[in-house]
Amino acid sequence: MFLITDAQRQQLLDNGAARARQQVTDPYPVVKLYTPDAGAVWLLTELAADGNLAFGLCDAGLGAPELAHVALSDLEKMRGPRGLAVVPDSHFAARQPLSAYYRQALRDGSIKD
Repeated sequence: MFLITDAQRQQLLDNGAARARQQVTDPYPVVKLYTPDAGAVWLLTELAADGNLAFGLCDAGLGAPELAHVALSDLEKMRGPRGLAVVPDSHFAARQPLSAYYRQALRDGSIKD
């Protein structure tokens, strides 16, 4: 999958395995994906063992960000209103854990990072 690097995939899988073991974690987002021609953003923290089902803060750009699961295969097929594909933010560096991004997104109505 072109949305995440091998290193990001491994970190997402490690975080997903920790959650599957019911370890209490509040990981930093590993990757930020977005639509260049729309307001959708995904801050992903973990990936299921299947390598497709990711979890993180999802913002469809409609003012209602949520913690949710999303299939990477669905994101790869997604296109914005001008036909542009979802892309990774190569400059993203998480500065806080997912819970902090979530609180801010609820307050602001969108992901602002």
